Amino acid sequence: MLSYQHGFHAGNVADVLKHAVLCQVIDYLLQKNKPFYFHDTHAGRGLYDLTHPVAQKTGEYREGIARIWNRPDLPAALSPYIRTLQSFNTGTGLRMYAGSSLLAQRMMTGADRLVANELHPQEYQALRETVKDLRNLRVSHEDGYAALKAALPPHEKRGVVLMDPSYETLTDDAAVVNALREAVKRFSTGVYLVWYPITEPLRTRRMARAVAGLFTQNELKEKEPKKNILQLELLVREPIVGNERMAGKGVMAGSGMLVINPPWQLDTVMGSALPWLAKQLAPETGSYRVEWLG
Repeated sequence: MLSYQHGFHAGNVADVLKHAVLCQVIDYLLQKNKPFYFHDTHAGRGLYDLTHPVAQKTGEYREGIARIWNRPDLPAALSPYIRTLQSFNTGTGLRMYAGSSLLAQRMMTGADRLVANELHPQEYQALRETVKDLRNLRVSHEDGYAALKAALPPHEKRGVVLMDPSYETLTDDAAVVNALREAVKRFSTGVYLVWYPITEPLRTRRMARAVAGLFTQNELKEKEPKKNILQLELLVREPIVGNERMAGKGVMAGSGMLVINPPWQLDTVMGSALPWLAKQLAPETGSYRVEWLG
């Protein structure tokens, strides 16, 4: 939806999970000296000033990135994320928070390629201005799902796709599943990162089942279903069970990532970091999940 602006939420608990996983995946791909492609379906404005009144109005970053910034006991799995984010700040201070596209671009080499889609007019203009001097990043003012369909398969033959809409309405769930269905038909070996908020447990389970269902024999006509979907969740409180129709407006208890075709040992790596994150972000009520679907 065009009403959503991520500046109010930059650096929150959901961003911490999403970007920790994203940076870990990219760090893994960089281990091979072969170029890869990154596609961000909902890029936002790219860079956020946490001292700006928009970020200060909600202050969500204080319960997220601020709690783990410059921690000496940071797990190794979070190093690519924090190290890259530190490169956008001076000294030891935390002021600027980079979104997915800027984090990815900062880690990628000149041989890699990135496309960032943003449909919101003001967010798109801000993103275009921020990345205007970056040669390997193209900004697109298109529907992220339609642009993804046209972009796949990439000529690099390796790639990462991030889908993280606002989920302000239940239609976003179906849009993600439909876009993913088309994407994996064109680029079955790509790594797909599907972020989702956890507000209503039933909604979360339905979406996870729908994504897992894409990899059954009927959907992709595989001889055998593949267990290649990793589910990672980080919660700061128990979800409030309520009216499903209000799920898009509910209080977010946490968020999750569905990782299709995850890099080797991502489950082990993130499994070592999530307990620490849960403890730091919500000492009394935090929890996490690392599970294979299929």
